[in-house]
Amino acid sequence: MDHVVYLDAQADELENLLAGEKTMIVRGAAGRKLPYGRVNHGDILYFLNNDGKGLVQARAKVCQILNSEPLTPEASQKLLANHQSALKLTKKQQQRWSGKRYLVLITVEAIRKLEPFRIDRSGYGNMDDWLPVGDINSVRI
Repeated sequence: MDHVVYLDAQADELENLLAGEKTMIVRGAAGRKLPYGRVNHGDILYFLNNDGKGLVQARAKVCQILNSEPLTPEASQKLLANHQSALKLTKKQQQRWSGKRYLVLITVEAIRKLEPFRIDRSGYGNMDDWLPVGDINSVRI
């Protein structure tokens, strides 16, 4: 399964992944929303920055997933702190994800830069930052 994942441009997430300084990404919510339970070992993530350019610039393979059980605010903060060396969250990102009831921690490998390309988001009405596309060629422009 292929997924399109928007990364935090202000936090230089894409650059940190490409440099090998960051090996894990996080998503979280009050409920079990995407990508909770929808990402598997071996899935391919296609990354683009949330900078408005809309260009897929890199890809990586999922090598490990942690879908949390319901967490207290303190437990979610502790889980993030325990994985900070791989997450490399900024203070602003820590504030964003801390306290979420459900967290998804995804470890990636084999990240590589791609020739940038656009995708067609018209089949995805909401402006979510995670799109399970099935096959990247089905949305590639």
